[in-house]
Amino acid sequence: MSKAEKSPIGPIFLTAFLDLLGIGIIIPIIPALFFQDGSEFFAPGVSQSYRSILYGLLVATYPIMQFIGAPILGALSDRHGRKPLLMISLTGTMIGYLLFALAIYSHNLPLLFFSRMIPGFMGGNLSIIFSSIADVSDPESKTRNFGLVGMAFGIGFILGPTIGGILGDNTVISWFSHVTPFLFTAALTGVNIALVQFRFRETLKEKRETKINAFSGFRNVAKSFQLPQLRALFVVVLFVALGFSFFTQFFSVLLIQKFDFSTKNIGILYGWVGLWLAFTQGVTVRLLSRKFAASQILKVTPLLLAVAIGVLVLPDKSYLFFFLNPFVATFQGITAPNMTSLISEQANPGQQGEILGINQSMQSLGQAVPPLVAGYLNTLDVGLPIITGAVFVFLGWVVFVGFFRAVKRVKV
Repeated sequence: MSKAEKSPIGPIFLTAFLDLLGIGIIIPIIPALFFQDGSEFFAPGVSQSYRSILYGLLVATYPIMQFIGAPILGALSDRHGRKPLLMISLTGTMIGYLLFALAIYSHNLPLLFFSRMIPGFMGGNLSIIFSSIADVSDPESKTRNFGLVGMAFGIGFILGPTIGGILGDNTVISWFSHVTPFLFTAALTGVNIALVQFRFRETLKEKRETKINAFSGFRNVAKSFQLPQLRALFVVVLFVALGFSFFTQFFSVLLIQKFDFSTKNIGILYGWVGLWLAFTQGVTVRLLSRKFAASQILKVTPLLLAVAIGVLVLPDKSYLFFFLNPFVATFQGITAPNMTSLISEQANPGQQGEILGINQSMQSLGQAVPPLVAGYLNTLDVGLPIITGAVFVFLGWVVFVGFFRAVKRVKV
């Protein structure tokens, strides 16, 4: 076996890249289904308020199911290995994308919701990917390796929305439609399944029996507050996830409603942001990790992220977002891998799936609540979800600075 084949980092990188590419492709499409003029899902007389609340419910469907699925998949991966669970989760994700394409084609709103539930539940595969990284990393390389996977996310985020915006725009090619990106994403997920099957080497060295049930997500939230060394960190994760989700889930709505962005233009802007995210997590994070501990970095970057999100409500010219949004990408790109690394350091090798599953539960909870609230806030003012997001990220920084104290790894 060659050196390249022995290292699992390459296949993990490709898996993460294709995973986020698939997620990124749909970013410009879902808001367009609800808010663009001429949407075939709604009659012309349907109010923007109704569409906004329904959009929030649809967006919430994915993270709610992820909240349930992530800890189950993470615990199962501790018991049976990372590879088989990745295969199962990716297969379910591909089925979900195909059903979503069918829902758009048939203008079937209930199927639209159901088809988001399946990849939502299977979207817990991110916790498996992070667990695989933790399996093969030592404390010195952990942050760098999480940053490398973050770079894969960033590259996927560069190409995904751009490809989705182009594939969903019939002014580019006449037969392109909102269905096209989802068929393309399903095909990409099929490629990802093949890569995992033939290139991904099992990283789990010691399997561990973990209790599994449908209420694991709720138990994880409760358990997160019972771990003294992790309690403050998980609160920070929750607040930052809440804040960043208010931004990510409704920023494209602001672009459509206030600046009349097309799916193609949304994709181009998100691709530009993804370029900065990839550079940050592939270069900046690795450089910072050599000079500063994760706990030192996190005393600064959530505050800067809160400010960067808050100022996005100020521009009255759309081109200003190409200058402002890279700051959001940079500070989020530094914050996320350092937070994951700090949490992973608290777990023993055999508990990475469980602890990172709890982490994923907190993130999923943080992604599930905002659209339920922001759908209503958006009916009051299109900028309110963004402002709310900035406030929550700021509260996360306050909790970290005020309550977290770095400790050695402990058994839980």
